[in-house]
Amino acid sequence: MNKVYVLDTNVLLQDPNSIYSFDDNEVVIPAVVLEEVDSKKRYMDEVGRNARQVSKLIDALREKGKLHEKIPLHNGGVLRIELNHRSFHELQDIFVEKTNDNRILAVANNLSNEEKTKEDGRPVIIVSKDTLVRVKADALGLIAEDFLSDRVVEVDHVYTGFLDLYIEKDSLDKFYEKNELTLAEVTNHPFYPNQFVIMKDALGGSSSAVGMVDKTGKKVKRLFTDHDHVWGIRPRNVQQTMAVELLLRNDLPLVTLIGKAGTGKTLLALAAGLLQTEDLGTFKKLLVARPIVPVGKDIGFLPGEKEEKLRPWMQPIYDNLEYLFNTKKPGELDAILAGMGSIEVEALTYIRGRSIPDQYIIIDEAQNLTKHEVKTILTRVGERSKIVLMGDPEQIDHPYLDEYNNGLTYVVEKFKDQQIAGHVKLVKGERSGLAQLAADLL
Repeated sequence: MNKVYVLDTNVLLQDPNSIYSFDDNEVVIPAVVLEEVDSKKRYMDEVGRNARQVSKLIDALREKGKLHEKIPLHNGGVLRIELNHRSFHELQDIFVEKTNDNRILAVANNLSNEEKTKEDGRPVIIVSKDTLVRVKADALGLIAEDFLSDRVVEVDHVYTGFLDLYIEKDSLDKFYEKNELTLAEVTNHPFYPNQFVIMKDALGGSSSAVGMVDKTGKKVKRLFTDHDHVWGIRPRNVQQTMAVELLLRNDLPLVTLIGKAGTGKTLLALAAGLLQTEDLGTFKKLLVARPIVPVGKDIGFLPGEKEEKLRPWMQPIYDNLEYLFNTKKPGELDAILAGMGSIEVEALTYIRGRSIPDQYIIIDEAQNLTKHEVKTILTRVGERSKIVLMGDPEQIDHPYLDEYNNGLTYVVEKFKDQQIAGHVKLVKGERSGLAQLAADLL
């Protein structure tokens, strides 16, 4: 049985191509949704870009027919702009105010009532990213769904970058002797290139080893880099050891790190970047950037020059740099950075149009990036550069993103089978006992 899907504005603003995500069913866009999209198209951000893209897509469909009638889509479905089912009469005693959300609900409710009068009436489903819209729809007896087609991965299936493998003691001894092991000898489990393997004694012995799958996905080899000391920082757990391996490998231009607050992502990345920029000279500059997305209510415009405006947003980066440089006095870090000249702390606002060669690039809080934004960033990376994307997908401040459709998760899943990329999920907090407990309990 065909279905009727009524789309909320936030679905179109999250994914302009969402109109093609409903197979051979009918997609209905209420007129009020067009008004909301129109009000957003002047925004100079991702929401504004998507609003303009939606406008262009719908305008292109006008060539196929009248928008208030059913226009065929290339996926077999049909789309129409709903103009006739706007009556608020049935809902006026339930929802007093005629807000845009309530007007969308009224359209879905009126369509549903009309379909129920038909012998072959179709189910009407309202699709919204807004939780309260779905709650209101359910209270009215309407079918409501979240828009999940933009999710990169299903719940609890995010790639971690490592796997526990229980093998025979003889195989462990062979690994230590030859510094590598053919995976076919110990398991038939498929592995991704550059995936880590934590090998343990199958009989419960204390022997264990950490290896990294080679680019063919057929052998596991000992870790290459010396993890004893990275700009004064020593890895405290096995996942941090894996992270340092990825951060120092010259053959992996893309590294992604995921972990809760306090797992050491930013500190390890900065330490590795300073080592390869200042000590080894592998890169000419260390570029650190993060998206400008506030936690809670925005504080508005900030006074001063660009550097002064950015300082509050970039303070977490400066906190880690103060720790690495062991600064004690106010202004001491600024003097050091000014003297070095090879460290640049920047907002992602200014990255479009740039080409960034020979640099070690760190993008912090990448979970607040959309798929389009993360594509924009990765396509800026020039020759002989290395980019590190890191963040915590469970701490997202962007209104239209969640743990499974953000740009960081998108990159992790799309690049997990590529030979030039490496990924690891940091699981143990090292900031403090309180920070780890808060991350787990809250």
